[in-house]
Amino acid sequence: MHEIRKMNSKTASTTVHTSLLERLREVFVAGEFVEGDKVPEAALCERFGVSRTPLREALKVLAAEGHVELLPNRGARVRALSIAEAEGLFSVAGALEALAGEQACERISPEEIDALQTMHDEMRACRNRHDMAAYYALNMRIHSSIVDATRNPVLIGVYSTLNARISRIRFASPMSDDIWARAMAEHEGMQNALMRRDGAALSSILKTHLKHKCESILASMTAQQAATTGQRGTRRRSTRTVAEASAVSE
Repeated sequence: MHEIRKMNSKTASTTVHTSLLERLREVFVAGEFVEGDKVPEAALCERFGVSRTPLREALKVLAAEGHVELLPNRGARVRALSIAEAEGLFSVAGALEALAGEQACERISPEEIDALQTMHDEMRACRNRHDMAAYYALNMRIHSSIVDATRNPVLIGVYSTLNARISRIRFASPMSDDIWARAMAEHEGMQNALMRRDGAALSSILKTHLKHKCESILASMTAQQAATTGQRGTRRRSTRTVAEASAVSE
């Protein structure tokens, strides 16, 4: 009986840890916290109703996944993706989704194709009314559903881990009308290829689709980095000017 109680306690603890980890991961994927900011442990403990010990255990897992950076004796901070890292992640994601396209066309059920068509139609409606948040939510479900349709647990697991690292920039970045129209056209092609079960076509479209998304995001990151560097330079020049003026007045 004692051993049974120990097993039940261990199972409950594992369930709580898994649930906390999933909810905490969603917080970082959704981009609730700014890159570089310190993780508000006390607020998260209160929000999820846990103590600091399980929270910090979950943060260790998220650090291994690349969401946060652990600081010795100072908690953790939200990890920023570098341009080189983002480019590398997208290139791997593109290769994984290309493989998923081939395998999904071989294994997907008619019911799953119908479900994807429904999501696609809903996503098109979001595009027409310029509801970007809802569009991205459906977009993420469509890509994940194609990967799930491969019935390949290794591919699904690797893709899930990698996609979690880039979701906050992949499924949240702003798009111009031209880029949005192109993305929607590519999704039309993806759905048509699925309905024909044309694995080669779907693979090619998915790889190109991810390449275009990567180019758009890298351009945005580069512009943001240049703007930040410019602001720092302006502040330094302003500080130097004030110091020089003070020296002259003395």
